[in-house]
Amino acid sequence: MQNSSMEIGGFEASEADQLGVIFFDAVRDGATEFYSLEQRQAWVPETPSGPSWLSRLAAKKTVVARKAGLPVGFMTLDGDGYIDLAFVAPGHQRQGIGGKLCAQIEALAREANIVRLHSQASYLVRGLFEQQGWKVVREQRIKRASVTLTNFLMEKRLDDPIKRTDVAANSKQS
Repeated sequence: MQNSSMEIGGFEASEADQLGVIFFDAVRDGATEFYSLEQRQAWVPETPSGPSWLSRLAAKKTVVARKAGLPVGFMTLDGDGYIDLAFVAPGHQRQGIGGKLCAQIEALAREANIVRLHSQASYLVRGLFEQQGWKVVREQRIKRASVTLTNFLMEKRLDDPIKRTDVAANSKQS
């Protein structure tokens, strides 16, 4: 089975530039179905790398999918449940990697008592998020380098049913 050697793990600083290449390739090559060349160039004008890119990844909980020890995808989570980056290398898309990254991010969010995940999702990741139970809040038009792109404000509630029950019981006692 092709996915048998895939693992999901934490981010290692030495992989930052490789993740920049995945991001660049996912947008430039993997998003051709949804965005024009002009839009993809405005979205990611160059491959992110160096100290500022490393800082961006290190400032969040970043999980990495690896096959045979090499990064093939990654996803980030910040302290308020925002997913800024969610990308899989074009040659590895539609193989279940995105779903496994989502599951790991969701587990980390639950451990941190985050009750809502949210993102400004591209067309590229919208379908993946919907498969994971996310909802579109609204369609958005954003400008990058004076080029308009469409994305979607999306969210997934992680409220624990036990906590909701406790809250409901406490409000009845009041």
